[in-house]
Amino acid sequence: MVSTGKIKRIAFVGNYLPRQCGIATFTTDLCESFAAAYFGTTCIALPVNDTEAGYTYPPRVRFELTEKDIRSYHRAADFLNINNVDLVCLQHAVFTIPNYHEGYTIDDNARALMVSVLPKSITRKNHDKTSSECI
Repeated sequence: MVSTGKIKRIAFVGNYLPRQCGIATFTTDLCESFAAAYFGTTCIALPVNDTEAGYTYPPRVRFELTEKDIRSYHRAADFLNINNVDLVCLQHAVFTIPNYHEGYTIDDNARALMVSVLPKSITRKNHDKTSSECI
């Protein structure tokens, strides 16, 4: 087992088993491998649902996103901040076709997560400055 130092909470955002796709298998394997290898680190998963009913996920899943709802990504970013996540691992499929009418592109999703998580990191390093002054 390996100590991670200051990284205590890692979030894996992407599809997750039992959803049947390659990204779900990869993200699940990656998350479970990190959880087993890094003692003292909490690994949580935030899967993306492609059906309204969602899936029956294991306990490691703490928040579910809706594939075609950009607001769910904003809520996920809030969830990550509230839960003091130190590192986010975002999984996505290459060559997926963006659907701009529904507001779903990986750029939008990553931007929503970064805008929410980045100020928290900057504020930690610059206690005497506000986030907007650091950006």
